[in-house]
Amino acid sequence: MTPQSDEDEVWRQIVASFNETADPTAAGQPWPDRENVSPDDAYQAVKAETSAEIRKEETAVASGEEDDDDHYVPPPPPPLPKMDPGTKIAWLALFGGPAYLLLAALLSWPMDGWIVFAAIAAFIGGFVALIVRMGDGPPPDSGWDDGAVI
Repeated sequence: MTPQSDEDEVWRQIVASFNETADPTAAGQPWPDRENVSPDDAYQAVKAETSAEIRKEETAVASGEEDDDDHYVPPPPPPLPKMDPGTKIAWLALFGGPAYLLLAALLSWPMDGWIVFAAIAAFIGGFVALIVRMGDGPPPDSGWDDGAVI
């Protein structure tokens, strides 16, 4: 027998026993007595726990202190890096050209050929400018020893 035929046989057994009911004694573990709770006992326990939480919150509010121990407060994020004017113009051109064409089409503005050409050229120019500004090399301030370069 090959390993593939063994695997096929296991799958056939799984599929054949799919609709069979589980054996009730298969678990082998009895239900713990502490889990046998009547509905009235469960209601009383939840009611007592809820009223204790309400009293704790009322006491904290009355004394002017809040329970912030359970809450994570992240540190403030670092400021965003400043963009130079060339990058700002490239982003404006990238989104401004198509936005103008869309707005002009929705509002039925007359679009001369040079306006369409300028919007498409702005989009392409902004895209190319952002790609060129990305750069592939190491940062200029990395020094002469910038690690392994392949």
